[in-house]
Amino acid sequence: MMLQSSSPGAGGALEEQRLLIRRARKEILQRHRGRLGTGAEPPIRVMARIVQDLERECAERDFTPEAIRLEIVNRTIGDVNLRLVTECEGEEGGPADFRMLGDELGIALPGEDLNGFTASGDGYHWLRARMLDAERELLAAGYDPRIYDIHGVGNPVLRGRLAEEMRQWGLSVSAQHVALGLGATDCIDKVLRGLAHLAGLRSQPPGAVLFAAPGFNMPELQAASYGYRLHSVRTRAEDGFKLTGPLLAQHLEENPDINVVYLTVTNNPTTFAYSPGELAAMQDVLRGCAQRGRRVHVLADLAYVGTGRPEDDRARMRSLTSAEDVAGQMIYVSSLSKTHTLTGERFGWVAFGDTEFARNMGSSWTNSVGSLPGEWQLRFMAYHDLFRENPRLIEKIREFYRLRRSRLRQQLERFDKEHQLFEHIYLDDDATIYNWSRLRAGEDCFSVLEKTGLAGIPGSTFGYSDDYIRFSVGILPVVMD
Repeated sequence: MMLQSSSPGAGGALEEQRLLIRRARKEILQRHRGRLGTGAEPPIRVMARIVQDLERECAERDFTPEAIRLEIVNRTIGDVNLRLVTECEGEEGGPADFRMLGDELGIALPGEDLNGFTASGDGYHWLRARMLDAERELLAAGYDPRIYDIHGVGNPVLRGRLAEEMRQWGLSVSAQHVALGLGATDCIDKVLRGLAHLAGLRSQPPGAVLFAAPGFNMPELQAASYGYRLHSVRTRAEDGFKLTGPLLAQHLEENPDINVVYLTVTNNPTTFAYSPGELAAMQDVLRGCAQRGRRVHVLADLAYVGTGRPEDDRARMRSLTSAEDVAGQMIYVSSLSKTHTLTGERFGWVAFGDTEFARNMGSSWTNSVGSLPGEWQLRFMAYHDLFRENPRLIEKIREFYRLRRSRLRQQLERFDKEHQLFEHIYLDDDATIYNWSRLRAGEDCFSVLEKTGLAGIPGSTFGYSDDYIRFSVGILPVVMD
């Protein structure tokens, strides 16, 4: 439905266009408001559709890109688009010129304009040259990436390198403990599939998976598809929205069918991360279960370990990997998607704490992906070399996230002064690419979008209350107009 007022066209005054876009926001939200909470469509899709409708209507009315950028800001999706980075803190082309990341990471094409910075193409060509070197290395090691891999878990050279990195955290693993996957989501799916298969071989049901809320909900959909019972545990704000040892012990005691705990070590959506002590307390609970003959696996999602302070990540990971007596119950899922801004590349892997268990899980890889793409493995190896040889790039990505998180908090605080939207704007643990905030009574994600132009995701998306909202710093820069 188009607005009835006349369009100012591309030459119209910026403020006039912004006012008309605000009116469009209000009218579209009135049409969509009743759809949230009906269950007919996931909340995240409702919000995404609203943003798409707004952007399409603005394009049809020939509004200027500047007016649209200021009045419609999609903060629903976490992915970082390096082609849209505009931030340059300090000297152009200097170490804090974040526009250069697309060129440095080989994503930008040679000569591509990155918001005023012209990509040299050095990173683009470097990756392709290193892929050639990687293929020669694999052939020399007896692995041909161009033929079918009957094991399906990926080449042993890269798996060995990833295991070596994880040993720096104190995890005793080798290439035999590691399996590659097409991103963390694919890895989690394969693990849940494999555990259900092993249960079936014992003529047992898959059991239940414990999910702490609020939390990333994709694994819930995966678990349900393999016949698991979904067991949600609501966490408390005073606990930092984290699963505590006593809470875990209570739910395991009351629900003997729970055999998997899904744990996001650095949380999406809340941005809070587990401390070494909190992780040790949960391991004590697992230890107690094992002593009573009950095996409970922890599916540790490390997708955001690496977005925060390195010393904090090392401390929490050493705590998580130090208990050798429960190592066989630990499953570690890692990815370069969020930590290295490579969401489209789909580089992920799993490390199992036990060699025999890793071997038993192999059928899940063979029976799903079959054989991992050879070209994908070569690019994965090239990127691994890039970051190993240029550790400064990883720190630059962390600085980039830190800048956007800080600016987003400032923007939310300013909007709160103008519109009294939030009961609490939570500080993060200097990690992830999100903000998690509690809304005032009477506010929801629709009213926030109507008043500010920021499209966030309601808390119900993550198994929590719509009194909360999550914003992402990923796709778009934070513009302080």
